[in-house]
Amino acid sequence: MKLLINALTKFICGILLVGLLIFLPAGTFSYTGGWLFAGLLFIPILIMGIVLFIKAPELLKKRLDNKETETTQKGVVLFSGIIFLGGFITAGLDFRFGWSSVPKPVIIIASILFLASYGLYAEVMRENAYLSRTVKVSENQKVISTGLYGIVRHPMYAATILMFSMIPIILGSWWSLLIFLGYPIVIAVRIINEEKILTEQLDGYDEYKQKVKYRVIPWVW
Repeated sequence: MKLLINALTKFICGILLVGLLIFLPAGTFSYTGGWLFAGLLFIPILIMGIVLFIKAPELLKKRLDNKETETTQKGVVLFSGIIFLGGFITAGLDFRFGWSSVPKPVIIIASILFLASYGLYAEVMRENAYLSRTVKVSENQKVISTGLYGIVRHPMYAATILMFSMIPIILGSWWSLLIFLGYPIVIAVRIINEEKILTEQLDGYDEYKQKVKYRVIPWVW
């Protein structure tokens, strides 16, 4: 019951926060891009939350834990929050004052890619029972090297970078996209620090890095 209440509380707070950040700067609820994004974001989250609550409550508990203890990761969370705040507010203002004109086919493609990133995210959670929102090594944790983890070392971050890059396009704002482009840089800092911790604390991770050469994008990085 405690897990259920925690999950529902964060879900509702997320809806309220995103709604506030998008529709308040837009000055209206008649913001089609805002409603489209809200639906694409929260309906899959609700479905995934229900599935995890029923089939993998411990994994859901880990996903709800976002209290970082490592200094570098605290900075990553802070800068990520700033990017999200700036990006959402800019998108709302963009709609209000008509700064951007994003073609509908582009928005449709971005929406499809956004949902595809959820599919990647779900597959990562299926493969890795140790997945957590915070950087830490769990007791008896083992290196996962199958599936997507056999292609890149951080498929979850690959999915989130794709997902968050599509957000401003769905919202119809090129100016917001400029702000969200800072997110991959922040994630790169997180990954470098995370790999340092995993190499030091997780048996077999150094060998895994030799086997799987790329962190996020095959043949790139």
